[in-house]
Amino acid sequence: MQTPYSKSAGPFKRTVNQVSIGIGEYFVSNQDVVIHTVLGSCVAVCMYDPEKKIGGMNHILMPSNPEMNKYDDSARYGINAMELLINAIMRLGGNRKKMVAKTFGGANMLKSISQENAVGSRNAEFVVNFLRAEKIKILGRDFGGHDSRKIFFHIATGEVFLKRVPSMRAILDAEQRKRNRIKEQLEEPADITLFE
Repeated sequence: MQTPYSKSAGPFKRTVNQVSIGIGEYFVSNQDVVIHTVLGSCVAVCMYDPEKKIGGMNHILMPSNPEMNKYDDSARYGINAMELLINAIMRLGGNRKKMVAKTFGGANMLKSISQENAVGSRNAEFVVNFLRAEKIKILGRDFGGHDSRKIFFHIATGEVFLKRVPSMRAILDAEQRKRNRIKEQLEEPADITLFE
């Protein structure tokens, strides 16, 4: 049995049957492993050969490398991350023509920036265009919004589980609304009961 393959910009955490990847990392395996990550404006692609049950996930920071003259093979940048993921799946025996994908992330974490100018939107657009150009079918996607996402990709089944995590701004806004309601209640005249 072949072992999982990974390359990362930093160390990844591994527990029993689970691998956590961060920005600029990817992990590929042909074993019963759950890969997980947390996304804001970054995008993750879960790619899978359903016949061979070989799959992996990457975590993309930017759609392209801004300094091509300082090129490296970092998975932080879209084109590198996609090629590294595909090639690693193929090294474990995956068939490029059978690969399918599910994609997530691309949140606009700063509400003051328009959706079309946000890096999350550019990341999502890059991934969709890349997969279409490579004729890799997209089985599912969840992009945009303002919340972070926790993604769990189960290689044995090809299933992806998503948990939304409200952004800090959303949490702060909700707390402020609650404080305002309490303040309004305290300012309302209280009922008075007189005892004889």
